[in-house]
Amino acid sequence: MEQLTVFLGKVNDFAWGWPLLTLLLGTGLLLTVRLGLIQIVKLPKALKLIFTAKNHGAGDINSFGALCTALAATVGTGNIVGVATAIAAGGPGALFWMWMAAFVGMATKYAEGVLAIKYRKVDENGQMSGGPMYYILNGMGEKWKPLAVFFAISGVLVALLGIGTFSQVNSITSSINNLTGIAPQIISVVVAILVGVIVIGGIKSISKVSSKVVPFMAILYILACAIILALNFKAIPAAFSTIISSAFTGHAALGGFAGAVMKEAISKGVARGVFSNESGLGSAPIAAAAAKTHWPAEQGLISMTGTFIDSIIICTLTGLTLVITGVWSTDMSAALMTQAAFGTVFGNFGAATLSICLVLFAFTTILGWNYYGERCIEFLFGVKGIVPYRIIFVLMVGLGGFLKIALVWTIADIVNALMAFPNLIALLALSGVVVSETKKYFEHLKQEEQQEKELKSADLESL
Repeated sequence: MEQLTVFLGKVNDFAWGWPLLTLLLGTGLLLTVRLGLIQIVKLPKALKLIFTAKNHGAGDINSFGALCTALAATVGTGNIVGVATAIAAGGPGALFWMWMAAFVGMATKYAEGVLAIKYRKVDENGQMSGGPMYYILNGMGEKWKPLAVFFAISGVLVALLGIGTFSQVNSITSSINNLTGIAPQIISVVVAILVGVIVIGGIKSISKVSSKVVPFMAILYILACAIILALNFKAIPAAFSTIISSAFTGHAALGGFAGAVMKEAISKGVARGVFSNESGLGSAPIAAAAAKTHWPAEQGLISMTGTFIDSIIICTLTGLTLVITGVWSTDMSAALMTQAAFGTVFGNFGAATLSICLVLFAFTTILGWNYYGERCIEFLFGVKGIVPYRIIFVLMVGLGGFLKIALVWTIADIVNALMAFPNLIALLALSGVVVSETKKYFEHLKQEEQQEKELKSADLESL
């Protein structure tokens, strides 16, 4: 097992080397420029659309449901354990690079949402299917089908071996075991049964559960972190200073990480940022494709808010909590860091609260990734592959409590990288389509506003 861990570690270092990091950040930066800083200029509009989208047009679920399904998959252990892992390996500066990855990642997530709607199709069951495999094939052409197939295979691997099962179940079993002493094997079986009951209903069932659980769990976690920060508000400016200085000096300002070079901070920050918000990974557009909308750009804006909520808000709260409480400079494992930070304010109740958040985060991530893998299987084998896939997925969830955390995260990182490459290539190739759809949508909004003004003017004149 030790040799396997070392080997996978080397593979992971290669997969998340500078070529992929450059491609991730470069794609996001290119889209940011071509779309005119859309993640800043149109963020208020995007946040408003979460609750005001008209939900007209073909689709399986409303836009809010699609966002919650995507958030269910992204808001998970990466926001708690992943942030701690990045800071433990790269120092507080890793959080800064998570911000940078999230900033350009918002433009990437927007583009993914646009292309998901633009190139989606209706499958044999009458459900919407979309995502990178479809915009590679239908947008780039038939000759690129091998790339689409590679993405779909990678997506199944991530669902079954990466984010979708092992890392999430490991977090659930660890949290519940620490609180109650229940054996991980029993917990895994219970989780698998619950997952099986929900995923039988497909996207509508997953969306229904996600729309209720995701807002609750996000508010609970944000509130807990906000209380910790409020009670330590005087330390917040110093924490930001530490994070920024550590990002560029390559050394952790509070000591204990003198060997954390800048390269490690960037690598871990970007890798964990992508693991958390999945911008560029190609997963979120699979959920976005199910949304009821006429306009690709409308769902693109809504999809973009997922990265903002996940990384700019939730990951930042986790990182600040770790830094201001000082737990990042201890020798404890990353898995225990956030728990210790909560304990500084809430005591034993804090550990219980964090465990509840972690369990909910991880469980909804399992549900979201079940759907992502299912759509990839459907692309590869047709609808006949869905039921066998669901059975295998539930079985893998049941096995999730048996692997060590270090090996789990390594496997997850490797298969993440496999998904990212074909998706980023497609985003670069189809960036012109994204720009064109964006112009169409905002021209449409201007025409609507003009028509409303004319109607109001006519009504006034009639009076």
